[in-house]
Amino acid sequence: MNGADVLCDVLLANGVNVCFANPGTSEMHFVAALDRKPEMRCVLGLFEGVVTGAADGYARMTDRPAATLLHTGPGLANGLANIHNARRARVPMINIVGDHASYHLALDAPLTSDIESLAAPMSRWVRRIDGPDDVE
Repeated sequence: MNGADVLCDVLLANGVNVCFANPGTSEMHFVAALDRKPEMRCVLGLFEGVVTGAADGYARMTDRPAATLLHTGPGLANGLANIHNARRARVPMINIVGDHASYHLALDAPLTSDIESLAAPMSRWVRRIDGPDDVE
């Protein structure tokens, strides 16, 4: 079992069974994990603003947390306005942000960014997961 499967299992165990996603290549392991879990509904959105807005609306209407899957720091940045609105309204939203493979980070690829610093002002809790053992 890889970290993506563990994360999916943790979400389901905590009542999160919908993930609004705008994945890129670095998130394909999590997309595959979502596909392996029939009890997890994945809703694809073509822009991060749509994904985060849909997650906010879903959580407000159902009073249940929703998850998002965003592609790297720039994808997170595209959804920050909706994430801000959800936080201010105390809407339960879990934002999963992909990143480059660890061995690519030192190369400072074009989409490399400080995800934790981008997420912190709009989040109650931020955590970087480096491997399956880090998922709780």
